[in-house]
Amino acid sequence: MVLNPIILLHEHFKVNLEPPLKFLTLLLGSGLGSGYFPIASGTAGSFVALLIWLVLPEMTPLVQITFIIIAFLIGIPICTVMENRYGHDPKQAVWDEFAGQWTALLLLPKTFPIIAASFLIFRVLDIWKPYPARASQDLPGGWGIMVDDLIVGIYTCLLLHLYLYIF
Repeated sequence: MVLNPIILLHEHFKVNLEPPLKFLTLLLGSGLGSGYFPIASGTAGSFVALLIWLVLPEMTPLVQITFIIIAFLIGIPICTVMENRYGHDPKQAVWDEFAGQWTALLLLPKTFPIIAASFLIFRVLDIWKPYPARASQDLPGGWGIMVDDLIVGIYTCLLLHLYLYIF
C-alpha cells in the first residue's frame, strides 16, 4: 500500500474539508509538518529549514534579505493561526524556526562547517533565549512567536560573521 503524504497531512492536521488556504497556513506554520515531530519539534523545524536553504540557489544579499523579511512577515499571521488552533506558543508552530534559522545564515558561505555551526548556535540560543529574546515572547499572537527567533537568528549570524572576521 502506497501512503499518500497529502492524505497523511490532512489526517494529522485534522483539516478535513477546510479551505485550501487554511491547509497551506497549517502546512507552513508547522514547517512542512516538522512541527509535529514528537520530540524537539523546534530542532526538527530548524533542520528542515537548513535543508531548504541548502537547495535554494545562490542569492544576492538583497534577495537573501528580502527572502528573510518576507518569511518573517508572513510568519506573524501564520503563527497567530497556529496559536489560535493549538494554544499559546505551541510546539507545532515552527515557522519561526525557519525564519530564525534563515536569518542565522544571512550572508554566510554555504559550507558544511558554517551551516553546522549556525544550526548548533541557533538551537542553543533559541533554548537559552538571551535578552531580549525571552522578553519578546510576551508580545501578542504571532509577534511573540516570531520575534524571539528573529533575535536569536541575528545573534547567531553576528557571532558567525565575527568568527569569520577574526579567523
